[in-house]
Order: sequence, then C-alpha cells, then structure tokens
Amino acid sequence: MKLKNKLTTFLFGLVMLANPVLAQQPGIKKDSAHVLTDTGLSVAADTSQGGDLQNEAIITAAGDTIYPGQKHPFTEAQLREGENKRYLKRAVIPAATLIGLGIYTIQDNGLFSSFDARDARNKHAPDFATKVDDYVFFVPLAYLYGFNAFSSQNRHEVGRQTKLLIASGALTSALVWPAKKLTDIDRPNGDPTAFPSGHTAYAFTIATVVDKEFRHKSPWVSVGSYAIATGTGVLRVMNNEHWMADVLAGAGVGILSVNTVYWLHDKFAKDKGLNTMVVPTVLPNGSPGVGLHVTF
Repeated sequence: MKLKNKLTTFLFGLVMLANPVLAQQPGIKKDSAHVLTDTGLSVAADTSQGGDLQNEAIITAAGDTIYPGQKHPFTEAQLREGENKRYLKRAVIPAATLIGLGIYTIQDNGLFSSFDARDARNKHAPDFATKVDDYVFFVPLAYLYGFNAFSSQNRHEVGRQTKLLIASGALTSALVWPAKKLTDIDRPNGDPTAFPSGHTAYAFTIATVVDKEFRHKSPWVSVGSYAIATGTGVLRVMNNEHWMADVLAGAGVGILSVNTVYWLHDKFAKDKGLNTMVVPTVLPNGSPGVGLHVTF
C-alpha cells in the first residue's frame, strides 16, 4: 500500500502539469474578423455583402509567427505548437497513458506484468547481454546535427534547437530522478532505482526533439528516431537492467518533457531569445551533473 500511494502521488504530480491546459481556452468572437491568438493567424472577411465567411476569409500569417531562431513555420502543426488543446492531445494524454501502463504493470500487476516479461526473457534469452543500449539512443542526436549541417529545412536555428534540447533533457531529469527515489524499486538484476528507466526517458527525449525539428522533412526521420528509442527500452529489459514498467514510464516522461518545453517556448518565447546558464550540480543519486537555468 505504501508503494501504491507513492506512485499515485507521482502520477498526480504529472497530471498537475496539465492544469495550465485547462486554465484558459480562448474564445472566438462571432463577428466579421477573428484573431486566432493561439496559432498566430489572423482571419478577416467582409460579410457586409452577404458573402460566405468560409469562402471569403483571408488567412494571413502574422509577422511574429516566424519566431526568433526559427527559419520558417513549415507546417500548420508547428504554428499551433502553443495551443492548449494540442498540448493536451499530443503530450499529456500519450504520456499519462504510457506512465499509467507502467504503473499498471509494475512488479506482478496487470494482465501481462513486468514479472511476466522478466520470466519470458529468462526463458528465451537468459544469456542475452549487450552494451549497445548505453549508446544507441545518441544516434538520433547525431543525425539531428547532421541534418542541420546538410539541410536548410531544420525548423529552428542550431543555437535555439540546442537550447530546447538541453531544456527538455533538464526537465526529463527533474522528473526521472525524484521518481526513482520516491518509488525505491530494485531492478531485476538487483541494482537499485529502477522506476522509471532513465535511458529510455532520455532516448525518447532525443527522439521527440528530432521529430519536432524534422517531421516536415520526412516522416521516416520521426519513425527512425522513435524506433531507436523503442529499441533502447527493449534492450534495457533484455539486458535485465529494467522492468517493462520502467521503460513504459520512461517513454512517457521523455515525450511529456519535450512537448512541455516546446509548448512553453511557444507561449512565452515568441518575441525573445532563451537566456540559459549551465551550472555544476549533484544529482539525487550523488553523481556529478549539470543544472540548467532558463530565463524566457
């Protein structure tokens, strides 16, 4: 019961991140000119002649829809990054689903539990071992900057892109490490701090940033990134380093972190740069690390 209460508290904290989504839902006036503030689009039409608003509306992109550090608003989806409903749909709901599945399948719970996955691994591949999962999730990071070097279609300038990536990683760390201490679950190999998986969380953080920056270039970029992130999670289970529940929750944390950073960036950093400061710090597990201070 104690563990269940801890997990409930952690999930409640994640859900609280969705509160700003529900706080404001901008209304649209029913006159002849509408301003869609969430998307940065202006819609105007002359209805004095009895014309059809839908047919006669002129849609123009406001000047500030191309943000500082952003080369071009490639898709409507990117223009709508700061919409509350879109953030709820693309970030909060998928992340809560994955984290919820992780909690549902923790230890011997669920129709197919983490113990069941461990037993299947021990039965079919008891001697499986590799170090690939320690490095493979960096591959999308390599071609993220490779695309930046050889393509003019990256969404943001490299400097802004890097700051968004660092901020996303910092938020992932802020969610993963306290959760590990709070749940205090041992890994299947006996090591401590299993839930959620940090490797998987960072893998999905990197993959989601790549998806955000280059989805418009080719859907296969996103498919490849998420395939590598998923493979990282599978390898963590196959290596007996993590439970299935750990990697499910880690994936949810990574997706939530990146979407939250991009959502906040669209809300508050349209007309200014991101001022960042990196300082040395000590992680909750006692390891040295870095802290990121971001001023919008």
